[in-house]
Amino acid sequence: MLVYLRLLKESFRFAINALRNNKLRTLLSLLGVTIGIFSIIAVLAAVDSLDRKISKDLSSLDKNTIYLMKYCFGPSEIPQWKREQFPNVKYDEYISLKNSLNNTDQVAYQLFVKHETLKYDSKTVSDVNIVPSSSEMVDIEGLSFDKGRFYTESESNSGSAVIVLGYDIAEGLFGTSDPIGKNIRLYGQRFTVIGVIKKQGAGFFGDSNDTSVYLPTNFLRRMYGDSDAMTPVIVLKPVKGVDMEAYKAEVAQKLRAIRGMKAGESDNFFINVLSGFTDFVDGILGSLRFGGIFISFFSFLVGGFGVANIMFVSVKERTNLIGIQKSLGAKNRFILFQFLFEAVILCLIGGMIGLLIVWLMSILLTNLLDFEFVLSFWNIIIGAGLSILVGVISGILPAISAAKLDPVEAIRTGM
Repeated sequence: MLVYLRLLKESFRFAINALRNNKLRTLLSLLGVTIGIFSIIAVLAAVDSLDRKISKDLSSLDKNTIYLMKYCFGPSEIPQWKREQFPNVKYDEYISLKNSLNNTDQVAYQLFVKHETLKYDSKTVSDVNIVPSSSEMVDIEGLSFDKGRFYTESESNSGSAVIVLGYDIAEGLFGTSDPIGKNIRLYGQRFTVIGVIKKQGAGFFGDSNDTSVYLPTNFLRRMYGDSDAMTPVIVLKPVKGVDMEAYKAEVAQKLRAIRGMKAGESDNFFINVLSGFTDFVDGILGSLRFGGIFISFFSFLVGGFGVANIMFVSVKERTNLIGIQKSLGAKNRFILFQFLFEAVILCLIGGMIGLLIVWLMSILLTNLLDFEFVLSFWNIIIGAGLSILVGVISGILPAISAAKLDPVEAIRTGM
């Protein structure tokens, strides 16, 4: 064991000497390994960071949450012209489903509308995400409050002029003052602020609660009716442990019955389960991960050839020394491990430089962008492991050629 520790120490010394004595040659050879490790680990870190961000954004929602609407979250076999003829879900259908569905925790009605401008005295906040929804949305989304509360069921049903602000919206309109009880203007109407949602941070899917406001659906329905400018959705949260296939079948059966659809007719609505959407996103992230690694592999391959080249040169330069070592009793495996360790150490140096660059970039991007770029411990392990692997692969042939040298011929060649 002590022999191999000494061998490792000597190999490290030779690797450092190679760096010192042939700086440009070694730098160019290790550049491929550095770029390869940087590319692969940067891709893995970026995808992992996106995955973590998506999981964080959806953490408040149950993955079994269903969005019942005329549109589909993912690809569909139904032709687009036919999908465009689907009717919107109605408020009456929401009430019927709420009163008739079994194994259901919450049912909410929400409208997707365009962004608007909010005003308070002389202050204005533009491009605000408006979320008209029924009172159940607070439980479905698991909203937490910095101040105040969400609107009640009676306020939701009557369409009261009350509003709940996202953290950034409240800060933009009121600064450090308390917004509860104050009146703001939206849609040319006055709304009373009753709550402020806790700060969430930027959302991966665009709008976050920080830049959103919630108001009762029936307020807009009272003003505009069921306008085509608003896209409605019925959000269903089943109880935990429910058989999702059976539950989806019950939802479809109930809605078909409400709409008076005949047995042979196809569904004119989509039952979008959040878990299906997350699986779809996971598939995209997996493709990005695979594509990035595949492209990075080629720069990694170039780096391996560069290290193999420098190791063959190193064997050539130290032929005389190899001959002397073997004449003094050094075994073939000692010579083999000496050069193999040197190749691994060189690749590890290149890999560590690549990991250092990724780490520095992760800090820079996290500070510049409102997005947490994370270099995980496992990505560091993967980077180090790949460096060792490319060192073994690129160093094995030069090491074998060194180990097979005849000591007499090696000494003679060195002279």
